[in-house]
Amino acid sequence: MGLINEAVGRVLEIDSGTGVNFPFYEHAIQVDAIEPNPLMSNQSLVAIQNACIPIELHTVSAEELPFADNTFDSVVATLVFCTIPEPAKALQEIRRVSKKGAKLLLFEHVRMDQKLLGKAQDLLNPLWARVADGCQLNRNTLDLLKQSGFTITKVDSYYKDLFLYIECLNEE
Repeated sequence: MGLINEAVGRVLEIDSGTGVNFPFYEHAIQVDAIEPNPLMSNQSLVAIQNACIPIELHTVSAEELPFADNTFDSVVATLVFCTIPEPAKALQEIRRVSKKGAKLLLFEHVRMDQKLLGKAQDLLNPLWARVADGCQLNRNTLDLLKQSGFTITKVDSYYKDLFLYIECLNEE
């Protein structure tokens, strides 16, 4: 998985779910994975045991990270910023715990710029959020990143801009 291969050094994975990314870390020396849902954390235990590198699981939210300032070399988030209740606060926390020059690597679904499709996402969002564990179908994660102070260095779009691969740097 390309995004995971970009993660180096000590890595923070945001809302790691069932640990689907764990087997793909090749250049990391350690992963601290956070997951606020204990049911998901329990499902990731087998993936942790089968990982090639040390993975430590923390049952905490992205809005209140229990790590010291300037701890991580890389941060990974895959399809999670749609469900984080306070994404701007989470990004502040990620910046705080990231070293200067750290990469933030994301793969996210976002609100589409195409007028009709974006409007459809807006209309479906209230129902979708109820059935999909709070997922916000129409969240504009790219705008949140632009406002957060990270420097966006790369954006690749997929499926008519529904999914974005985003690389950022913490330059503070």
